[in-house]
Amino acid sequence: MIEPNIDHLFRHQFGKMVSILTKAFGFENLETIEDAIQDTFIQAIKSWQNEMPENPEAWLTAAAKNRIIDIFRSVKAEKARSFSQNPSSLSFKIDELFLDHEVEDSQLRMIFAACHPLLEPKEQIAFALRTISGFSIKEIAAALLVQEDTIKKRLQRARKMVAQENLKFEIPLGENLPARLDRVMEVIYVIFNEGFHSNKKDLAIRKELCGEALRLAKLILKKEELRTQKFYALFALICFHAARLDSKVDENNELISLSKQDRSKWYFPLIAVANEAMNKAVKDTEYFSSYHYEAAIAAEHLRAMNFESTNWQIIANYYQELLKLQENIYFKLNLAIVYLQMPELVKAKKTFEDIKPKELAQKEYLYYASLAEYYHLNKEQDQAIINIDFALSKLTNPSELKFLEGKKTLYSQI
Repeated sequence: MIEPNIDHLFRHQFGKMVSILTKAFGFENLETIEDAIQDTFIQAIKSWQNEMPENPEAWLTAAAKNRIIDIFRSVKAEKARSFSQNPSSLSFKIDELFLDHEVEDSQLRMIFAACHPLLEPKEQIAFALRTISGFSIKEIAAALLVQEDTIKKRLQRARKMVAQENLKFEIPLGENLPARLDRVMEVIYVIFNEGFHSNKKDLAIRKELCGEALRLAKLILKKEELRTQKFYALFALICFHAARLDSKVDENNELISLSKQDRSKWYFPLIAVANEAMNKAVKDTEYFSSYHYEAAIAAEHLRAMNFESTNWQIIANYYQELLKLQENIYFKLNLAIVYLQMPELVKAKKTFEDIKPKELAQKEYLYYASLAEYYHLNKEQDQAIINIDFALSKLTNPSELKFLEGKKTLYSQI
């Protein structure tokens, strides 16, 4: 029972500790810092074999403070020299780093530093997921739908770049801020999606990652100069989705389709927060971002009293607007699925034909599962079963396998 607790604490603490120590010792010592934090968690696993401490977060914070001394002894960074005081003075400086306002400031600076334009966009995302939220290489690869070796190389290049270029640990100002904030939003979006549609083999959703995305978004919104309407739209989007988490899976961690979800389990206080954010997102703008339209789609699902009363036409309209903004294969697939619900089978088939399923990478199974539903509705059961079998062959997640096996059983009975 101890491993999940440590995993949760790691998610919560890793980015905080990396940010604090990077502020103290600089990016040139980032690998040393990450190794030290990893050692702290390994020590926690050993120390907590039989019993968790009463306050595990305080234990980890104290351990991290102790590790600072070790880091100080192992690095030669200019910044570390500011700690070259007598032991009591050094202890005081370390304690200052862990004050709440210093922690938040360090994390904000780390988010924006990780998204520096000197890094390639793909490197920015991988680097941010690692340093801010403690993703493992395997988890980043799953979230970004690429090979683990690719992620290793991206992280190596990013670490090398931030060290060589001596990047400033700061939030950019003026004309440099909007582009950097866009990248920050993308990182938060990726973190949330990995929680809401988990690529992890044994989990359909990962609430701790959804919570981490919400935490980072709230951290951004504490700064008045960062409260853009686009960011409010992103915040509304993840709040709308997070409100449905408890209804997405059953007690056996098996997926429940939207049509069968218990809507009484939706968390309405969070929906109210999302509605307030959405009002701010559309307050005085003529331009709607992809986050605006995605949030509007999520809100439309929540607005319906039941699945049958969903306004599929307006959702289709929103997806069409999204596709005008960007040719995104997932938007296109979702539009095809919406056409199935309307049902507009001719439009659905035409949209399916416009999709290259290989471009979905690890999510390729979604295309064939959706195409199977098209054939089922079109009363072509043999084709429905062929496609559902192909979708099943692409899956490893037990929850999703069971969900599609139930679909196959339905198709076989007709």
